[in-house]
Parts: sequence; C-alpha cells; structure tokens
Amino acid sequence: MSSEVWLVVGLGNPGPEYAGHRHNIGYMVNDELASRMGGSFKSHKTGRADVVEGRLGMPGNPGPRVVLVRPRSYMNTMGGAVLAVAKFYGVEADHVIAVHDELDIDFGTLRLKNGGGDNGHNGLKSIRSSFGTGDFFRVRAGIGRPPGRQDVADFVLQNYSTVEKKELPMQIVDAADAIECLITEGLEKAQSRFNS
Repeated sequence: MSSEVWLVVGLGNPGPEYAGHRHNIGYMVNDELASRMGGSFKSHKTGRADVVEGRLGMPGNPGPRVVLVRPRSYMNTMGGAVLAVAKFYGVEADHVIAVHDELDIDFGTLRLKNGGGDNGHNGLKSIRSSFGTGDFFRVRAGIGRPPGRQDVADFVLQNYSTVEKKELPMQIVDAADAIECLITEGLEKAQSRFNS
C-alpha cells in the first residue's frame, strides 16, 4: 500500500445530460479540485475512468500525491472502475475518498466520515462491493429529501433548483476545502472544521 497517494472519487453519472444533477455533486467537486491542481481530466490507461494527477496543498508546501477520479460507468456499476484505478496506483481503501450526494443531510451541509454503510446510495454500494469493504472516507454533500411524495430517483436525477443553484458554488468550494483538509491534516481536524 502506498500511503503517499490519495484517490478522490467524484460520484456521478457520465455524459452532459447528467452534468447538473444532484447525483453529480461528486463530479462538480472534483472539477473544482482539478482547477486548483491546474489539471484537466484525461482518459486513464484502464479506459474505465478519467483522472487528474497532482498535489493539493499550499504553494511552496505541496501535499501528498492526489488522483482525482471520474468513473466512466454509471453510478450503480462504478466500483469496478474505481478498483481498477486504485490497483493501478497501489491505493488501498483507507486512502480512498468518495464524494457524493446525501439525502439525509440538508442542502448546503457537509459531513465527513470514515467507513459506514451505503445508506441506499448505489455508487457507495458498488464501491463497497468492489473493494470488499466500506472502510473508505466519505465526503457527504447534503441535498435534502425530495419535496412531497416525489420519488427519490427522480429527485437525485434532476438539476438543482434555481434557489439551490445560487448556493451550490459555495457548497462545492466547501467540499473541496474539506477534502484538502482531510488529506493534509486528517479526519478529526476536517470534521471539526466542516461537519456543519
């Protein structure tokens, strides 16, 4: 295992038709991190994901190596792609950070944790199944519950509301900051700063 490389997996569905959906917050956060690293996503040798390699940290004090991963498979089958990229870089589950939408947390709120179940999230379920463990980090970006009797699947596969879109850039920046803090300072500090 290489403790020098972190895999940050942005959960989402590939393709422009999904780009603005609540389910794609992981992709959006990874786009922010890629911008900070001065890189753009390129096809990985496995052919199963797009990646950006670089370092996160202060100028003049670069942090550990980080690989941002955007799986090319859909949410419910992405685990295989994530595992393939992890094996390529020699990364174990304890150096994987999954960034995903979370129904049980209000919109605009973040929670970081290590391990746990998948809470019905197909992306987490797929990663957990492929790695054979749920012992990876999660950065959970709250999207809240659907209004009224709206179906959960319909809700997550919709664009953010007009009101949410105004606050979304701040949630993305906060999530990216939280990931940097988690990688450079550890889970406890990141939780105390970002778990709202």
